[in-house]
Amino acid sequence: MTAAGRRPRASLGMYDWPWVAAANDALWAGVRDRLRRAGVDAPDALDRGDPGDAFSDPALIFGQACGYPYMTRLRGAVALLATPIYDLPGCEGPTHCSFIVVREGDPRGGLVAFRGARAAINAWDSNSGMNLFRASVAPLADGRPFFASIALSGAHIASMAMIRAGEADVAAVDCVTFGLAARHKPEIVAGLRILARTPSSPSLPFIVSADLERAYPGVVRAALLDAFADPNLAGARDALALGGAVAASDEDYARVLTIEAEARAMGYGTLA
Repeated sequence: MTAAGRRPRASLGMYDWPWVAAANDALWAGVRDRLRRAGVDAPDALDRGDPGDAFSDPALIFGQACGYPYMTRLRGAVALLATPIYDLPGCEGPTHCSFIVVREGDPRGGLVAFRGARAAINAWDSNSGMNLFRASVAPLADGRPFFASIALSGAHIASMAMIRAGEADVAAVDCVTFGLAARHKPEIVAGLRILARTPSSPSLPFIVSADLERAYPGVVRAALLDAFADPNLAGARDALALGGAVAASDEDYARVLTIEAEARAMGYGTLA
């Protein structure tokens, strides 16, 4: 039990679609068993509720967050464990980018040609869907609104569906989401093409609540990194395109805020 008397919870909801759920379950089981051997209470199964709700839960023993909300509102409530390394196009070491995607048959050649288009974003506090997208648009916007409209889709996969259906023209999609969909569910990316890549920033961090990190300093990170080295979990890691993980710090994720500041300096503080 946690200090507050609540059972710890674990969440991998950022990349936990039905077609990779079994791999996430296996990865969590590897971490869970190592935590229990170290004397740490860990839940049997992943929590598949709203991952945003888990981020600030003091009972969060293991999770994965978006880098933008981590830097803007979660620091202090959670502690960084590690940054994943994904073996997918658009990822270099512990960094990722977003792919700016459009319909395959759209004749417009570059992002500048999408002035006045309809954009879709997964969330206003998304690093990959909003912050990195804003960074790509800022040099083209001249401090003015660039798009005719912006629709909130709620998820990267929903943004892609909107483009396929003709309900939006362009979106920035996390390259990990795009790559995992292309690998496991190619119909999700069918009919789309990659127009451009955004700047890169650190990949989505693995986190633990600050309370539990203070209670078990370094234990969850050690369990995670050991699970990444376990040959018995190679199949699960491959399904998730996880090539490894490295220890992370706030200094690494400062890049997220630098990207935001650069857009603001160009007079483009809000994606519009």
